[in-house]
Amino acid sequence: MATKNVSRTVTKKELIDRVTSITGDKRVVVQRAVQTFLNEIINDLGEGNRLEFRDFGVFEVHVRKARIAQNPKTLEPVEVPAKGAVKFKPGRLMRLATEHNDAVVADGVIAELKPAGKNTSVSR
Repeated sequence: MATKNVSRTVTKKELIDRVTSITGDKRVVVQRAVQTFLNEIINDLGEGNRLEFRDFGVFEVHVRKARIAQNPKTLEPVEVPAKGAVKFKPGRLMRLATEHNDAVVADGVIAELKPAGKNTSVSR
């Protein structure tokens, strides 16, 4: 019988607490840094910029074209305006970490890797 991989939601508060315990910095300092980082990502994406974080991934805004859709209740055509949507393309470490359930990344390197399949080695 196959086991189901159950994921949980990690909140910003939990992430800040983890970074605080790893770095030893005060919680308010880490919280300010994390929020500033997120705000800058939002601002850059709002300006249409592409954000690339090596090995982590790339965020970019993709503009969906305007189109004609159909109201499912009335079956009448409805105009849907063009709008921007954020796309994320995972980088190398992100792909490796998500392919292997128990991967642990530290200092930009996969520190511990328990493979899901037969391949037990990971090259850099």
